[in-house]
Amino acid sequence: MSEPYLYDDDPQPLHAGVGRSRKGLLLAIGGGTVVVAVAAVVSLNALQGSPEEQVEQVADVFTRALAAGDDETAWGLLCDAEQDRIDSSQVAADYLRAGTPQVGTATEAELDGVQARTVTVRWDDDGAVTTTELTLVAEDGPKVCAGS
Repeated sequence: MSEPYLYDDDPQPLHAGVGRSRKGLLLAIGGGTVVVAVAAVVSLNALQGSPEEQVEQVADVFTRALAAGDDETAWGLLCDAEQDRIDSSQVAADYLRAGTPQVGTATEAELDGVQARTVTVRWDDDGAVTTTELTLVAEDGPKVCAGS
């Protein structure tokens, strides 16, 4: 004989039945995460520009600041080593040339074993052209670290 039950029915199972598979949900969450990550990388390049574009923009702002006599802005775009070497009043003496600056395209380079990019700057002074080359390194964004 079986034990007495409070009710006449047999005891009910603890759960209603076999659980549903959640593989589809897990795959959707994983796939969605990958899509969001790829979209973030693509949008970051679209908003900030490629590394070459960023270097060219910094070189352009740097040379325009020099030409406008804004030594503080130009000094702020120098790398740490250059900022330690010179103060803001000496930036123009080292980097400014006569004429209007025109920044070229960035190319890959190396500076003291560190990956860098160089940009050619053409200074046009009413037909008298001087060409310089700026070397930029990545320090919290592109920074000018040498010029010739």
